[in-house]
Formats: sequence, structure tokens, C-alpha cells
Amino acid sequence: MQKIKEVLVVEGKDDTKRIAQAVNADTFETNGSALSSQDIERLKKLQQSRGLIVFTDPDFNGERIRKMIAVAIPGVKHAFIKRSEGVPELAGGSLGVEHATPDVIQRALTDLYTQESSEAKPEITASDLRQAKLINDPDSKRRREQLGDILGIGYGNGKQLLKRLNMFRIQKQKFDQAVDQITEE
Repeated sequence: MQKIKEVLVVEGKDDTKRIAQAVNADTFETNGSALSSQDIERLKKLQQSRGLIVFTDPDFNGERIRKMIAVAIPGVKHAFIKRSEGVPELAGGSLGVEHATPDVIQRALTDLYTQESSEAKPEITASDLRQAKLINDPDSKRRREQLGDILGIGYGNGKQLLKRLNMFRIQKQKFDQAVDQITEE
């Protein structure tokens, strides 16, 4: 079983259990969407000593935690699962990492993105998003969902998507190739 050097930041004990079925890794459980200043300080120390991989659920609370950590701790790595890969088998459950298969978890931990701490000139612009019908189009939400799945960076509204594409330094060529893979409905 693959050993992960970094500490995985997850939301709860069910995520930890599922990850243990896929890889050998230590986890830091946030126990929900609230991170205290003490939690942030612990995470900063873990980032310095071992590195962090933020692996939260592909939902609102997971994104909230991801943003809080990204702002407070530059240079963390991010692992993403598609929304469709975190759906519970039984109706009524919440979307999350705890429902992903071991193969999906392993893939997500192979396809990591590292947040850049320095400001660089954005390679992808709002004009690129408009041209790709990812914003200002009746079908833009569905197209953004597909693009996030193709690139493995999760879903975001237009503003969040643009920020994420540039934060993770997605090359324009890779962006264009992913846009070409979006299916029409």
C-alpha cells in the first residue's frame, strides 16, 4: 500500500477510514467546517514539518475549509474528487470523500495541485472563460462542472474557477484541451 508522506486534511473520521482503505497516510480531521486559530497553527506546523494535502469534500463546506487553509497556509497541496465520485450509495446521505472508492482516492492523491504563493500574471483570463462559454452563457454551469471534472480541480462558479485555474497554474494549452473535451447537450 502506498505511503503518503504529507498529512491529509479531511473533514471527519469517516473520511479517515475510507482513505485508510486506499493508502497509508496520517490525517488531520477538521470535524466540520469550522477551523479554530489553534487548528490553523497546528496545520502550519504540519506544513513545515511534513507538508499538507487538503482533501476535503466536493461541496460547499469542503470548499470553505479548502479556502480557509489556502489563505492561511501558502504552498499546501490540493487533492480533488469529482462530485460524482463522492455520492453516497444510499439516497439522503451527504456528498463526500467517505463515499469515494480506493481507486478514486489513489488517483486524486496522484493528481495533486500545489497552490502558488507568489502572484504571477494570470495565463487564463475572464475573456477565455467567456469564449469557452464557461461564463455568461445559459449552459455555463454545466460546462464548468465538466471542466472541473476533466482537470480534476473541482467545481467553482465563474470567479472561483478563474482564480483556481490560475492559482494552480493550469497552462492555457491544457485549459484549451479540456474545453475541447466538454460535451454538448
